[in-house]
Amino acid sequence: MAITHDKGIFTLNTKNSTYQMQADSFGCLLHLYYGRRTEGVTSWGLKFMDRGFSGNPTPDRTYSLDVLPQEFPTQGTGDYRTPGLIVRDSEGIYGVVLHYKGFEILEGKYSLKGLPAVHAEDAQTLAITLEDKRIGLTVKLLYGVLPEKDIITRSVIVRNDGSKPVTVMKLASSCLDFTHGKFDLITFQGRHTMERQFQRQSLSHGQFTVGSRRGMSSHQFNPFVILADHDATETAGRCWGMQFVYSGGFLAEAELDQYSQTRLMMGLAQEKFAYPLKPGEELAGPEVIMTFSSEGLGKLSHNYHACIRENVCRDTRPSPIVLNTWEALYFNFDGRKILEVAQSAKGLGVDMLVLDDGWFMNRNDDNRALGDWTADEAKLGCTLGELVRDVNSLGLKFGLWVEPEMISEDSDLFRAHPDWAMTVPHERPVLGRNQLVLDMSRREVREYVYGAIAGILSQGNIEYLKWDYNRSIAAVYSRTSDSQGKVMYDYMLGLYEVLERLHEKYPEVLIEGCAGGGGRFDAGMLYYTPQIWCSDNTDALDRMNIHYGTSFGYPVSTIAAHVSTCPNHQTGRTTPLKTRYTVSMAGGFGYELNPLTLTEEERREIAGQVLQYRTDREIITEGMYYRLSNPFEESYCAWEYVSRNGSKALVNAVIPYNHGNMPLVYVVLRGLSGGTFYRDIGTGKIYPSDALMDAGLPLEMPKGDCEAFTFRLERV
Repeated sequence: MAITHDKGIFTLNTKNSTYQMQADSFGCLLHLYYGRRTEGVTSWGLKFMDRGFSGNPTPDRTYSLDVLPQEFPTQGTGDYRTPGLIVRDSEGIYGVVLHYKGFEILEGKYSLKGLPAVHAEDAQTLAITLEDKRIGLTVKLLYGVLPEKDIITRSVIVRNDGSKPVTVMKLASSCLDFTHGKFDLITFQGRHTMERQFQRQSLSHGQFTVGSRRGMSSHQFNPFVILADHDATETAGRCWGMQFVYSGGFLAEAELDQYSQTRLMMGLAQEKFAYPLKPGEELAGPEVIMTFSSEGLGKLSHNYHACIRENVCRDTRPSPIVLNTWEALYFNFDGRKILEVAQSAKGLGVDMLVLDDGWFMNRNDDNRALGDWTADEAKLGCTLGELVRDVNSLGLKFGLWVEPEMISEDSDLFRAHPDWAMTVPHERPVLGRNQLVLDMSRREVREYVYGAIAGILSQGNIEYLKWDYNRSIAAVYSRTSDSQGKVMYDYMLGLYEVLERLHEKYPEVLIEGCAGGGGRFDAGMLYYTPQIWCSDNTDALDRMNIHYGTSFGYPVSTIAAHVSTCPNHQTGRTTPLKTRYTVSMAGGFGYELNPLTLTEEERREIAGQVLQYRTDREIITEGMYYRLSNPFEESYCAWEYVSRNGSKALVNAVIPYNHGNMPLVYVVLRGLSGGTFYRDIGTGKIYPSDALMDAGLPLEMPKGDCEAFTFRLERV
């Protein structure tokens, strides 16, 4: 069994890891161990001694929760480190003291009402109940164990079983306490058009936090962190990951305390959060996906890739090769131009035309009309359904851009329902991109959004939606909520509700997530939108770094990446078409350019790329992904895909900048079958696999900047 219980000690075993905790004689739930798979009890790691100025919940002065490792630390117990739960009771008193009450071991993986979560049949659930009798609070800790994938999930449900209201002021879903160790914290920072930039730093005494206050998981920090041994590398060393299955505000905290103990925690953002619970009400903390690797960062990434691809995403169909009209035409098109682009795109071999912004009434720039989802038939020269039919008749599928969570002040919807926008009464609203956010915590707003999108989908054979979200939430005010401290959380539940209803009614429609590119690239959105536009920045060199950071927690199959025109519209940089293709051949592959302006040579090259991608797609989207270099530290960027059975490998490399008399670059491969040989399909050369994984493949001396190299290998 994956989960066992013996004399108050709970053991969670996966294929390569063990997680252990203990309900002790005082009723506290202590954390014992999370690391390599082991047998037996690890409680010998607990030490008790009198520590000055550390609170004692019992008369025993050697027992202090300020020192002991815990599963779910709360504020008010004498533990002055970062708490996972803060509650204010009806008298304004802060403090929660939880004691162990009981447990259940269940077959299958738990689910969370209204929230996305890992789904799995080959799994077990541990539910541990804690209670605070003073205020009548019951807390259920949920652990889901996917043994073959080395995944343990955590969530928490807080329920008010008392007779008076309480307010949850902070809620974390997962906590790991380490009694010793020298660790680095890996996070993924960024900004719009430069998301998920790899960042690694040694933990020192104090607290280090990353998170989002923006109402979305954000371009600035991703809700995914890694704690790693100081000397951990891609292939060696211990590392622990936490990934939040949530798309709103989050908080990840790492603390090195006075005794050099480390606490890592992840949960809901604390700012703009004060969730009231009336008697009988409960609040669920979004899920955290945890994994442990003793074989370095590469193995940790593989654990996450398999879990996200197979146990979070619910649509596993191959993504169509698309041509998106945004960078091709922006708002400057009519129906005739769209059909010309579609006809030309068909000649390149793509599968789908995606009509981006500008297709609905009064939408000729990004300052107006959001919320009014009525096709501009004068501009299109026909109905939306007729346009879809005409594109289909060319042999192309049809996709459409929408931004349903937003509203423009200059729109019929705002004029009819100004109170639906999330604004503060009697104040000039804070605008972003000249737009406001619809209050998705309100049922009538959700009904309108669902009805509007369902109405669009009913007009024709629309097989794809690009679901965008182009501003952050600033002021928080909902005119119908009984507490403004719950609006941000209820907003996300409202969004998830609409997406789930659309998923149930239109299971054949692929929804691609987007938030100004990668501003909401998280496991929560991937539950509903199995691919996400990775960044609004389509520049190949910048995308290498973005894809590098993204790869630590998310599989290639979730990344939408397009070849765009040059000079690039974000950076002004010009890179070879081959390099743009090499970087963009991710799961959701396509083009973001005007095929009508291509030269014949470019058309032939793109048509060849499309054919080649169809050949390589399976190994790219379903194979094992390896990072072969760190582009932040090395003069090149290289990555590799290996088929599950090791029979094939696809190796890509880019040397961004050419310098005089450069040293040769050798790309050392990984993941091949040992003791065998591989043939380079392009040259016919045969290499011993062990030498490829030791000495590596040399790259030719670049002839200019941004040169790309590709090797296709097959086992012989």
